[in-house]
Amino acid sequence: MSRITLPGLLAVGLVVTSAHAQVVTQPITVTATAADESITVPSAEEARLRIEKTAGGVDVVPAGEVRDGRANAVKDILDYVPGVFAQSKYGQEDSRLSIRGSGLSRTFHLRGTRILRDGIPITDADGAGDTMEIDPLTVDYTEIYKGANALQYGASLLGGAVNFVSPTGRSDPGFLLRQEFGSFDSLRTQFAAGAATGNFDYYVTPTYSHSSGFRDHTGQDYKRLNGNVGYRFGDGAETRFFLSAADINQKIPSSLTRAQALSNPRQTAATSFTGNTKRDIEALRGANKTTVLTDSGEATMGVFLANKQLFHPLSSAILVDNDETNGGGFLRWTGDLELAGHRNEVTLGANYFAGVNHAKVFANAGGDRGALSANSDQTSVTTELYGENAFYVVPEVALIAGLQGTLATRDYEDKFLSNGNQSFERNYDSVNPKLGARWDYALQQQAFANLSWSSEPPPFSELGTMTVQNNLRSQESKTLEVGARGSRGDLAWDAAVYYAWIQNELQFQTVNSTTSVFNADRTVHQGLELGGAWTALRDSLSLGDKTALRLAYTFSDFRFDNDAVYRDNDIPGAPRHLLRAELRYSHASGWYAGPNVEWVPQGYYVDNANSLKTPSYALLGAKAGYDFGGGLKAFIDGRNLLDRTYISNTGVAASATAASALFNPGDGRAVYAGIEYRW
Repeated sequence: MSRITLPGLLAVGLVVTSAHAQVVTQPITVTATAADESITVPSAEEARLRIEKTAGGVDVVPAGEVRDGRANAVKDILDYVPGVFAQSKYGQEDSRLSIRGSGLSRTFHLRGTRILRDGIPITDADGAGDTMEIDPLTVDYTEIYKGANALQYGASLLGGAVNFVSPTGRSDPGFLLRQEFGSFDSLRTQFAAGAATGNFDYYVTPTYSHSSGFRDHTGQDYKRLNGNVGYRFGDGAETRFFLSAADINQKIPSSLTRAQALSNPRQTAATSFTGNTKRDIEALRGANKTTVLTDSGEATMGVFLANKQLFHPLSSAILVDNDETNGGGFLRWTGDLELAGHRNEVTLGANYFAGVNHAKVFANAGGDRGALSANSDQTSVTTELYGENAFYVVPEVALIAGLQGTLATRDYEDKFLSNGNQSFERNYDSVNPKLGARWDYALQQQAFANLSWSSEPPPFSELGTMTVQNNLRSQESKTLEVGARGSRGDLAWDAAVYYAWIQNELQFQTVNSTTSVFNADRTVHQGLELGGAWTALRDSLSLGDKTALRLAYTFSDFRFDNDAVYRDNDIPGAPRHLLRAELRYSHASGWYAGPNVEWVPQGYYVDNANSLKTPSYALLGAKAGYDFGGGLKAFIDGRNLLDRTYISNTGVAASATAASALFNPGDGRAVYAGIEYRW
């Protein structure tokens, strides 16, 4: 099989376009925020101006690009962000999220990417996380930081960070009612209310989702509540309290063999019913964030506390019962400090995260707790110190240096001693530098490059819940990245190539229904990320109309590097090529319509031995909507309109055969409609 190497990618990586780029070349100075804007939660435009000072791959997705159709899962937010692979197994449950191959062998939860809400971690203290608690309808905009470009939040991970930002009473005053309905008995409802009065503002939004699911035994009921209250101390300081709650009930079907998934994608194993396999979560999270603006910079501090209870009949044999609490705090200061007569931007910060999971495993007695088989307290503590400095050699060129240090502890207290005491404590320490440069070579156009190091201590899901593996090492990588973004006229682009050298990559495998984890010796992740937006026609049928194309293309080459067992095989779990594209006509009167496509032209392996692949697929969709004015909007969203049978998500094995149940088929043809009213 031929390989595309980094030099070859560099030759073509800087000429194609991006959907979201709006680059500025002038220095950005933080000043007192206008009375109608929040200080603790910046507007989407201010967030874009800040994030695009990063010398690396970043993106901002505003809510308007998501709410114009069905907004059901994190995939709906991230579809047009190149470099991101987000796929749902079924409904909203267990969305797979991988950036540049992060956590690729994980087919449940996620790791290798930090998930934040309003800059405050949702990810557990041990690095594992879920996207289930995120409802896209409650997000004002989303920031994506790929790889070490997430350093401003202290993260130094292969995948980086994704920050979901909430509306506030200042950004979204008034009332909102939204109703969605459609295929598979789907129903989604949102109510929202927000207001700003003097120094106070508030925003609250409950949401409810129900679906019977495309597959058998995939019914779901999600109840969520998100809100925040802010208070401003004059023009330069603000504190904000956040509260979120979730009650999630999700039936879980079995994975299927390739033949089963392609011949009858709705089916599930009989044990899904007899074991009543499901994932029920009750979650409550509170946080506070305070920001103070000064003449020289901005100081932000915050604390959070979260509890999550998981009742999870996982298979016909196993039932997982967790009660997990995570909390912590952070400090961050950013400012301008002139150095030798040159502009100089500094970021300094510290994070402290701690959590304990009271984890029990029972035999599954028809969906109830049977005999206890494992009981442990899993305690994680992580401390991070970080800093970054951008020195402007000339106003258009910034040299950037950063450093992040991590101290992490994993303490496993075995409380089920009938099979021996498997308690252990492991410490994981690392120092991760970053060097980069950004060149604003023209108005709204810039190029960047960086070399960064990252380290990822294993979470407890790798170290062991049912089978303890306390000998795992941290996954370590260094990544070289080069790219460009900008806009000119009707064209916008965002392009990056990267090459990551990885040691001790964490591999999570399923072999004959038994899970195991190991550190691979050396692996390589390299890729090309291209995004673009082009307004091809204006005023073609009537004054003020336009026809626009947007796309996101990701090339991923993840492989072992001269491994003793797997040689140079592909690392399984993600497609080599992934394209999302949409062509839309928008009329000045308020209506829009157009087709979209998701194309995976080449199947990908599901095992390290590279013996079994998914099939390729192409999905055709279409979306249309109308803005009636006066706050009333409606849409219709068709997905997989040709009713193709395809694989949306897979498990990963060491070596797979035709009998390996690793495949999760995607939804068949579906049509959704919605109406939204603001007043």
